[in-house]
Amino acid sequence: MDFNNIPLATIKSSDDKGKDFIVEMTTRPSETKKKVPFSEDMREIPSLPNEEEANATDPQANEVADENGEGFEAEKISSWIWVLSAVAGISGLLFGYDTGVISGALAVLGSDLGHVLSSGQKELITSATSFAALISATTSGWLADWVGRKRLLLCADAIFVIGSVIMAASRNVAMMVVGRFIVGYGIGLTSLIVPMYITELAPARLRGRLVIIYVVFITGGQLIAYSLNAAFEHVHQGWRIMFGIGAAPALGQLISLFWTPESPRYLLRHNHVEKVYKILSRIHPEAKPAEIAYKVSLIQEGVKVDFPEGNKFQHFFHSLKVLFTVPSNRRSLFIGCFLQWFQQFSGTNAIQYFSAIIFQSVGFKNSISVSIVVGATNFVFTIVAFMFIDRIGRRRILLCTSAVMIAGLALCAIAYHFLPADTTQNTNSGWQYVVLASIIIFLASYASGIGNIPWQQAELFPMEVRALGAGFSTAINWVGNLIISASFLTMMESITPTGTFALFAGFCFVGLVTSYFTYPELAGMSIENIHKLLEKGFWQAVKESTKRVRKGRIDEA
Repeated sequence: MDFNNIPLATIKSSDDKGKDFIVEMTTRPSETKKKVPFSEDMREIPSLPNEEEANATDPQANEVADENGEGFEAEKISSWIWVLSAVAGISGLLFGYDTGVISGALAVLGSDLGHVLSSGQKELITSATSFAALISATTSGWLADWVGRKRLLLCADAIFVIGSVIMAASRNVAMMVVGRFIVGYGIGLTSLIVPMYITELAPARLRGRLVIIYVVFITGGQLIAYSLNAAFEHVHQGWRIMFGIGAAPALGQLISLFWTPESPRYLLRHNHVEKVYKILSRIHPEAKPAEIAYKVSLIQEGVKVDFPEGNKFQHFFHSLKVLFTVPSNRRSLFIGCFLQWFQQFSGTNAIQYFSAIIFQSVGFKNSISVSIVVGATNFVFTIVAFMFIDRIGRRRILLCTSAVMIAGLALCAIAYHFLPADTTQNTNSGWQYVVLASIIIFLASYASGIGNIPWQQAELFPMEVRALGAGFSTAINWVGNLIISASFLTMMESITPTGTFALFAGFCFVGLVTSYFTYPELAGMSIENIHKLLEKGFWQAVKESTKRVRKGRIDEA
C-alpha cells in the first residue's frame, strides 16, 4: 500500500496547533508526493483509505494490513520500546519478589514477632497483600483514565517503599500485616496499570512479547527472592533485610519513570496529538510521516468516545454501563475475568507462597534451597513463552500447556497419596522426588501459558472501557489469590494434600475446556480491531481467528 497517495483520516484535536502539526508533518515535499488532504472540521473523522483502490495494487498485503490495523508499510521497531517496557516491567519485579520472599520469611520467622506463628496467622500475613491488591485493582480503573497510567505507577512505587520499610521494622503480627497490606495496595495498582500501559505502547506484532516482559520480571523477582531466602536462612533476623531490599527496585523505577512517556492512547484521548506523533515516530523510526499520521488516525478512531455531558463520576458510570450492556464488551470481560480465574485456581500461588513449607512437609531438609528450583523453572519457561507467544499464538500455547498442567497436578496428588505419613522418619521413599518433579512439570507448563496470557487482558477491551475492564479482570486475579493464599494450609490439613492437588487439577480441566470454546487467537491483531472480532460471538470469533492462523497471519518475525 502506498501511504503517500491515500486520503488520510483526519486527526481530531482540540486546537489548531495539533491540526497544523499533523498537516505539516504529512506534507513535507521531500518525503511525500503531494499534499495530504485534511478535513476542515477537526471534530469528525472521514473515511479511511480507499480500500478498493489499495486492494487493486496488492490485495493480500492490504488484507493483512487491514486485519492487523497497524498501517505501516515496513515496520522497523526502535529499541526504545523495549526500554520502556523494561522500565514498566520493574513493577513485576516488585510483585514477584514479594511473592517469593514471604515463602522464606514464614519458614524462618520463628518467634521474632513475639511468638511462634500459627497456620492461621501465616495465612493472614500472606493474604493481607492479596486483599489490599484486590481493593486497589478494583477501585483504580477509573483513576487510570482520570490521572493517567504513568502517574499511578509513580504512586505505586512510593507506596511499595513505605510498605517495605514497615515490614522490615515489624515487631509484632499486626505491624507485619499492615506492612503487607500497604505493599499489596501498590502491587494491585501495578498489576492493573503495567500490562495496560505496555499494551497501549506496543506495536501489534510485538505486543505479546512486550507484555510478557512484565511477567519475566515477576518470575525473575521470585527467583531473586528464593535465592535471598537461602542466603539469609541462617542469618539472625535476616528476614528484615530480605523485606527491606524490596524497596530498592521501587526507588529505581520511580526515578526512571520521569524519563518515560505517558500512554499514547491516553494522551490522544486528551487531545495531545503532537506528543502522540512524536512517541510513534520514535517507536517507528523509519516510518514515513504519512504512515505515522495514518496510525494516529486509527488510534483516534479507537479512542473516540461519546461521553454524555457531566463530571468524571458520571463518565465513570457511563463507561460502566457500556462495559456491561455492549455484547462485545461483555465477551471481552468474560474472557479477561475467566483467564485470571484460571490462573489463580490452578493453584500456582499456593506453591509460590508456601513452597518452603510444602518441601518441608515431604521430607526435604533444605526446603528453602529446593524452592530455588521452583523459581528457576518459572523464570526459564516464562522466557520460553516470551520467545514464542507472538509466533505460535496465545490460544495454541494455552491449550497445550493446560493439558500438561493437569498431568503435573494429577501426578503430584498421586505422589502425596503414597508418601509415608511421617516423612521425618522415612526420607528415602522416593515419592518426595516425584512431588518435586511434578511441581516442576506443572510450573514449566504454567509459566509457558496461563502464567502470562491473562496479563494480555488490556488488548481485549476498546479504549472506552479498557481501564474498567482490565480493573475487573485484575480484581478476579486478586480474589483468587486471596482465596488460595488464605485457605491453602487449611485445605492441606482438612482434605489432605492429595485432595488439594486433585482439586487444582479439576479446576485446570474446567479452564482447558472453557478456553477451547471461548478464547480466540489474538496474536498480531491491533487492539482497535480485536473488539470487532468479538462482536461476532465466542465460537465464531474462535473459528475466524483459527482460520486466520491457518493462513499464516501470525507474524513470523
